[in-house]
Amino acid sequence: MYLIFDTETTGLPKRWNAPITDTDNWPRCIQIAWQLHDAMGNLIESQDYLVQPDGFNIPYDAEQIHGISTALAEQDGIPLAEVLEKFNIALEKTKFVVGQNVGFDLNIMGAEFHRLSVENQLQELPVLDTCTEHTASLCQIPGGRGGKFKLPTLTELHQFLFNVPFSEAHNATADVEATTRCFLELIRRKQYTIEQLDVQPDYFENFSEANPQEIQLIGLKHINLKKASKKIADKLWAEDTGGVSEAEIKENVESLTDAPFAHLHNHTQFSILQSTISVADLIQATAKNKMSAVAMTDHANMMGAFHFVNGVLSYNKGVVARNEENQKRYRATQDNTLEEGQEPLTELPIPEKEITPIVGCEFQVCENHLDKSQKDNGYQIVLLAKNKNGYHNLAKMSSIAFVDGKYYVPRIDKKIIEQYKEDIIVLTGNLYGEVPSKVLNVGENQAEQALLWWKETFGDDLYIEIMRHKQEDEDRVNQVLIQFAKKHNVKLIATNNTYYTEKENANAHDILLCVKDGEKQATPIGRGRGYRYGLPNQEYYFKSSEDMKALFSDIPEAIINIKEVVDKIETYTLARDVLLPAFDIPEDFVFEEDKQDGGKRGENKYLRHITYEGAKKRYGDITPEIDERLDFELKVIENTGYPGYFLIVEDFIRAARDMNVSVGPGRGSAAGSAVAYCLWITNLDPIKYDLLFERFLNPDRVSMPDIDIDFDDEGRGRVMDYVIDKYGSNQVAQIITYGTMAAKSSIRDTARALDLPLGDADRMAKLIPNMSKLKKIIGVDEKVLKSKFNSEELLKVNELLAISEGDDLESETLNQAYILEGSVRNTGIHACGVIITPDDITKFVPVALAKDSDMYCTQFDNSVVENAGLLKMDFLGLKTLTLIKDTVKIVKAKHDIQLDPENFPLDDEKTYELFQRGETVGVFQYESPGMQKHMRSLKPTVFADLIAMNALYRPGPMEYIPSFIARKHGTEEIIYDLDACEEYLAETYGITVYQEQVMLLSQKLADFTKGEADVLRKAMGKKQKHVLDKMKPKFIKQASEKGHEVDKLEKIWKDWEAFAAYAFNKSHSTCYAWIAYQTAYLKAHYPAEYMAAVLSNNMNDIKTVTFFMEECKRMGLEVLGPDVNESYYKFAVNKEGAVRFGMGAVKGVGRAAVETIVEHRKEEGNFKSVFDMAKRIDLRAANKKAFENLALAGGFDSFGLEDSHRAQYFHQEGDGITFLEKVMKYGSKYQDSQNSSQVSLFGDSSEVQIPEPVVPPCEEWGTMEKLRREKEVVGIYISGHPLDDFKTEINAFCNASVSAANDLPKYVNRELSFAGVITDVQHRVSKNGKGWALFTMEDYTDSYEFRIFGEEYLRFRHFLMISSFAYVKVFVKEGWVNRDTGKKGDPRLQYNSFMLLQEVMEAYAKKLTIKLNIAELKEENIINLKDTLVSHQGKHPLNFVVYEMEEEIKVSMSSRKQKIQITSELLAQLEESNVHYKLN
Repeated sequence: MYLIFDTETTGLPKRWNAPITDTDNWPRCIQIAWQLHDAMGNLIESQDYLVQPDGFNIPYDAEQIHGISTALAEQDGIPLAEVLEKFNIALEKTKFVVGQNVGFDLNIMGAEFHRLSVENQLQELPVLDTCTEHTASLCQIPGGRGGKFKLPTLTELHQFLFNVPFSEAHNATADVEATTRCFLELIRRKQYTIEQLDVQPDYFENFSEANPQEIQLIGLKHINLKKASKKIADKLWAEDTGGVSEAEIKENVESLTDAPFAHLHNHTQFSILQSTISVADLIQATAKNKMSAVAMTDHANMMGAFHFVNGVLSYNKGVVARNEENQKRYRATQDNTLEEGQEPLTELPIPEKEITPIVGCEFQVCENHLDKSQKDNGYQIVLLAKNKNGYHNLAKMSSIAFVDGKYYVPRIDKKIIEQYKEDIIVLTGNLYGEVPSKVLNVGENQAEQALLWWKETFGDDLYIEIMRHKQEDEDRVNQVLIQFAKKHNVKLIATNNTYYTEKENANAHDILLCVKDGEKQATPIGRGRGYRYGLPNQEYYFKSSEDMKALFSDIPEAIINIKEVVDKIETYTLARDVLLPAFDIPEDFVFEEDKQDGGKRGENKYLRHITYEGAKKRYGDITPEIDERLDFELKVIENTGYPGYFLIVEDFIRAARDMNVSVGPGRGSAAGSAVAYCLWITNLDPIKYDLLFERFLNPDRVSMPDIDIDFDDEGRGRVMDYVIDKYGSNQVAQIITYGTMAAKSSIRDTARALDLPLGDADRMAKLIPNMSKLKKIIGVDEKVLKSKFNSEELLKVNELLAISEGDDLESETLNQAYILEGSVRNTGIHACGVIITPDDITKFVPVALAKDSDMYCTQFDNSVVENAGLLKMDFLGLKTLTLIKDTVKIVKAKHDIQLDPENFPLDDEKTYELFQRGETVGVFQYESPGMQKHMRSLKPTVFADLIAMNALYRPGPMEYIPSFIARKHGTEEIIYDLDACEEYLAETYGITVYQEQVMLLSQKLADFTKGEADVLRKAMGKKQKHVLDKMKPKFIKQASEKGHEVDKLEKIWKDWEAFAAYAFNKSHSTCYAWIAYQTAYLKAHYPAEYMAAVLSNNMNDIKTVTFFMEECKRMGLEVLGPDVNESYYKFAVNKEGAVRFGMGAVKGVGRAAVETIVEHRKEEGNFKSVFDMAKRIDLRAANKKAFENLALAGGFDSFGLEDSHRAQYFHQEGDGITFLEKVMKYGSKYQDSQNSSQVSLFGDSSEVQIPEPVVPPCEEWGTMEKLRREKEVVGIYISGHPLDDFKTEINAFCNASVSAANDLPKYVNRELSFAGVITDVQHRVSKNGKGWALFTMEDYTDSYEFRIFGEEYLRFRHFLMISSFAYVKVFVKEGWVNRDTGKKGDPRLQYNSFMLLQEVMEAYAKKLTIKLNIAELKEENIINLKDTLVSHQGKHPLNFVVYEMEEEIKVSMSSRKQKIQITSELLAQLEESNVHYKLN
């Protein structure tokens, strides 16, 4: 007997693995149907019952699925006890329980039996399921977990067995009937085994005889449960006369006229990728709708809180100012006292309203925020802060959600809420809130229990949130919520859960949700496979007060109660002064008064003490000038109240130096502080270089000092660890950054969601001029565009505008991207900012966890952390410091010389010669081609020249460089407007280069105070016209009083205005020029060691390594491949002075492998052979991959086994094991035997002899194969380049390189000829059956994937061979024009010719011209030249050009008799003999 059954329930369980005794977890059964069949498939009985709900109701979501309403079940159902009794009788008759995915139904009925304590055998009976891995393999529907087939639904199984879909009715009777049909058909098709069915061997034969045809449905009549439920609901509705009459609604509307409305549930862009509203948009929309308050309630985070509160408060300032201005103007109009040109105001306008900012957060509240064993995203609950204390509680909860509770989403639980509930208002939330969600999915009783918990916890600060977005599920929930509100005396609040400001932005918002989930907009919105998340309609916008009042006219209290919420809110600011962590100072310096009044006497005294101690070491003799400067600085520090700042910085910089971390000489304006110099915070004497302290700390204004510190990038992390250890991990954090959608990425993201082809999206993105925004292009006046963009950019901008005005998919993409531009797309971590707080950081700001670490990061970004009262330090990792450190190590290892970069002499000739030659590749800040050119012209001779060039080489001041150079060399006169200027302008030859010069001259010429000089510098740099207008008369007046001519002063001021915007910070320039000087000194004196360090520091960037290897070649330095007997992890220098490749640069060779190789090499000497190496090193650290890749990179080449070469290591002698594997097995056996060698009876250990594997003879790899494999493991060719043999051909006959293909628009209508090696070829066939190919070509600098089609493919396909050398001529044609859009596509290539590079010389070499300088002519050279030419006789003409440089005489001659054969060999011989020649 088979009992096939199915149930319908009140929903789904929270935990699928819970036992049936956990009756709270398992939903209730509301319908059960079964069919009992005998062994031959004959129907014995068929039953179907609705179950009367006893103390529960059927949730809306469940009713939507099966159609059974609470009213229908109450009317037509029978008591559960009766159902269980009947079901038990059926269970006693059956041998098996059968169903589709029957495990769920077994648990549901098991829980029901348990609830009523009814004995049953349901859990003991054997089960047969129609939804198994076996039926999945029958149906073969892709999309299952782990690449398997998906388990079939009843519909899919029915379709497979009978070729007819069965529409799952979610009516137990219909589902049972279909399941029975499928089950019996599976028996008929012998898809169960004899063992599974526990039957005799002839059972299937008998079953087939009884059922020769396909199994049919038994033909039950099914009731449409949805219709039955609706019939009852309509009847109940008709009986319910409690609706609101028209008259009442009219009365309500009138009563709401003066009731203020405010939106209390709004999401901004900080609900990442879920809202299009920026903070500014939210404030603007509130003001536009004349609302008196607005709340920001982002998902779980408070990232925007500071921006929001600040934004509202600054808007309020404007409101007050405008209202006061109107009052004044109105009174002046009344009193007739208007100023000239002032508009009269006869009627006083209604005063603008200030806005109350309400900081809130929509939290995910789960059962246990620490439980990460199962996914529980919890319910969405809105919490609002009443005041500053409430805000701090929200911040605490948000921090906990991110730090401890994040599992899929950041979560908190009710225990956390109880802990931090003070000064918090709660709204029950949207449909995902606990109460609404339980009404929909669990049951009204449970929803009511939940509401009572919130009411007990929050009392009158709990409000039930009602929303009306014209959704059926919402309407159903609202009916229940209104009943709850009345029953439990909880007030209602009308909200709209806004995600965008205007209704027309709904589509852009939907696209944003698609971007978040990586979905296409075309995918339908819904739940489950094949659907995506989206809002159900376009009603989630920032509605006006009128709209909201109209929506809630039947429940006016929901609007009126909003005022009560707003009245509970206190306005507060989140800005505060910076709080410094307390610094422990020695007992001798402690003042008791400080403890009482929070003073800084002790810190100031200690800072003064250590400053003067440092000054003695720095200066030896402290002159009055030095004493005055230090005293001035210390007093300013005391007045600003930040001595602790200097003590904190001094402490961790000292710690860094103790840990052997390199610290930069300083950066930015901090280098102007003599106190910082005496504390070793900076390393350049500011007094010597005229660097100004007031540029760093203005003595007239209290401002926070800001010291940015450079550490070597490898040591930076250790300094961070020191700070965390010292202040505690809960007081140190990194800073969050918000990645926003720039114009190009918003186009690409929108295009993906709208399914616009990638090529079109890319082309559109490329039309945006660099650094521009769509908002600065679309909707902007034509004149403004013309002033902003050059002619080339304007063409692109106009094309964008044309697209924007179209009506195709491209224009929709662009216009939606315009709305989404600027949205926060993701969060990251600030590269160098570190926060240190005086107490647990969560008391000051909300935090999250930095990505992939346990370190906190603030939820506030860099732009506001200081305003929020946090001390921010910039810990920068500077690669150059690592580079200097590495060079010093290499020099010590090779020459045993301990260099001290901090004390390199500043007058080193060799270093200046390097600058003068412009050989500054790899020299910090001076390596660009432009800078090299200027260095060659300037020929610097003093350090001041380097400082000035570092400051001048940037956009703007660059135009002064020629004049600077001319003045240095005396070809342009140095003129000072006033003699008094010479003191400060002499070092820059009379040109104002630094802001410090402006400051010093304003003090000298016009007696400006140090503070005024700094204000002037800032105003000029930032072009603050109003400040400059105030300061100019003062400058002219005070300077002229000192006897300076007014017209000269006017000129000086004018020059300053023009140039000060470009003038650079001398402190920063000096520090970085000093680092540059150190690198240049090392390059000049220790070129090999320096370049090895440069290569090491760029080891992960193969392109840069290639570039620097070229520089090594130019310098005459040999760069050798890796060698296990000479290489280290990083690049090094060998005994012969050549640069050795670092083994760390070889892929698959980890640090552990290198460490064991180097360690054993140091201890026991060089490895004699690969066997010796395998015997000695730790083979767990150096695995097979490491051995193989070292062999491929040439790491074993120096062993020189008899005729050894790389191919041998990979040769297999028919046993499938490579020689290298045999070597490793040999090494492993040897080590094992050494470890366990037995001690013989006579006490000496017996040496076990293990024979070395025999080196297999095999054919050597060709050069190309060897180089290809080398490149595979290192990323570049080391021992040579495949094109090295063809350098002459490339130089003579190519007018472009492969890289030109990356920038084709530049070469339209030109023929390009280039050469390279073909590294990859893929022959393809198009849809119409024609052949085409993709082939990759590579030269010295780049590689590119080309495509070739049609006739050209047929003509040249035989050249497309991997590893062949090709010489290609192409013509770059304009792109095709799209007929529909009229737009031009990308340029295309016409292939004119292909040729093997080996044949180019013969085909294209026409004549040879040899150039001879008379001054260098020697008889032996002429004889050698003649011999060379005679040995290459042929048919090509030979010419000579003889020249003399002094008189500039040149004579051209042709050789009539001597003809030659131009070959690569001939040209190589000429180059060897240093003979200059020209081809053709």
